Amino acid sequence: MSYGEPNNPYGQQPQGQQPGYGYPQQTPQGVPPQQGYGYPAAPPVNQYGGFPAGPTEMPGGVKAARVMLWVIGGLNLLGGLGAIAFSFALDSELEKSGASSADAEAFANLGQGLMIGVGIFSIIFAVLGMVLAAKFKSGGNGVRICSIVYASFIVLFSIFSLPLGVVSMALGVIIIVMCAKGDGSAWFNRQRQQY
Repeated sequence: MSYGEPNNPYGQQPQGQQPGYGYPQQTPQGVPPQQGYGYPAAPPVNQYGGFPAGPTEMPGGVKAARVMLWVIGGLNLLGGLGAIAFSFALDSELEKSGASSADAEAFANLGQGLMIGVGIFSIIFAVLGMVLAAKFKSGGNGVRICSIVYASFIVLFSIFSLPLGVVSMALGVIIIVMCAKGDGSAWFNRQRQQY
C-alpha cells in the first residue's frame, strides 16, 4: 500500500486515529512540541509603578553643584559671623576713642546695627544653601528649583560686590547650569523610595 508523496496534503494519510473536530493534534512521541507564536516580552515592570526609575547614582554635574552649595554656604556662614564680630569690634573701638557727641554715637549704633543685620542675613542665607545641598541626595523638583533660585540670588548679590564677587558669581552660574541640565533634571525628578 502506497501512501503517495509525504508532503502532499491531499494524499492518503497513514492509518491511525484522526483527532476529532476541535481537539488539537498531538505531536508524535519523541518530537518536542512546537512553541506558539513569538510575542515580544513586556518590559520589566518597575516596583513603584509604570514610570521609569531614573538614575540611581547622582550625576557628576549635580555632585559638583552640591559641593559648590556647601562651599558657598560655608563662606557665607564665615562672612556672616565675621560681619557680626566686626560690628562688635567696631563698637568697642569707638568706645575706646572717647567720641562723646550724640551724632557720633548714633552713627556708630547705625553702623553696628547694619553690620549685625548683614551678618544675620548672611548666616540665614548660608544655612539655606547648606540645607539645599543636604537635600540633593533625596532629590525632588522643589529642591532643584530652590537651588536654581538660590544660585540666581548668589549671582545677583555678586554683581553688587564686583570685582570681589567674581568667584561666587561663577559658582552661582555653574550651579544654575548643572541643576538645569537634562541629567540634573532627571536626577531630581526620579522616583524616590517611600518609607
